[in-house]
Amino acid sequence: MADLTPQSNRLIEEARRLRDDNRDGGRHRRVRSIGKGSASARRKNLTKRLGFFVGAVFLILVGASVAGLILDGIGFAGVMAVALAVVVAAFVFTNFPKVKVPSRTDINKGNVQQMVGRTELWLEAQRPALPPPAARIVEDMGVQLDALGLQLQGVDQNHPKAREVRSLVGEQLPEMIDSYRRIPAHLRTEKRAGATPDEQLTDSLGKISGEIDSITRQLAEGSLDDLAIKHRYLDYKFGEGAAAPTALEDKT
Repeated sequence: MADLTPQSNRLIEEARRLRDDNRDGGRHRRVRSIGKGSASARRKNLTKRLGFFVGAVFLILVGASVAGLILDGIGFAGVMAVALAVVVAAFVFTNFPKVKVPSRTDINKGNVQQMVGRTELWLEAQRPALPPPAARIVEDMGVQLDALGLQLQGVDQNHPKAREVRSLVGEQLPEMIDSYRRIPAHLRTEKRAGATPDEQLTDSLGKISGEIDSITRQLAEGSLDDLAIKHRYLDYKFGEGAAAPTALEDKT
């Protein structure tokens, strides 16, 4: 029989690392966008950082050139100072400005489509503090929110489905995660009413995920029906439906 001790030790060590990561708030997990909305916000932030860095380097070089003209050269020390200034600028604008994460109170403002986008960015920031099963649901939810946002384009703000989305995504979802995060870490794995807070959160997120998918499908029904009608029309005009009259005409 193969020795399972090394494998067991490895699994135990991975479990310990995961536990420590959760206790630290997930700071060691790689930040990855959960959907197109949050990815777009990160791209814009990166573009802004790059612009600031280029502007800073330009000002440093202009300053060095002016100093060189006035002092008849800046010498080796000046060149090193310029290089150091560029490195400092690179460090600063690699880390700042940060992506602005909507506050909990700002999520449900604006039209419902914008609210969905803000919720996605807010969820992405909360993900590291969630238990792994719940974090995986949040990652999948990013794609669902992207699809929901597309379906909400042009939908009246007073439409029943728009109000339903605002309640589900803008209120119930963040409130549930806030409630979970207020629970002390050492109590999140203790059973209460038959389930741990970790399990309750994961189950609730799964239900919300299913409801988001259901609303998206309902909003898309009109487009699906329209596509099916166009398909049947084209099939009748140019497909098998059009073949029969052509054959009769050939016989006559």
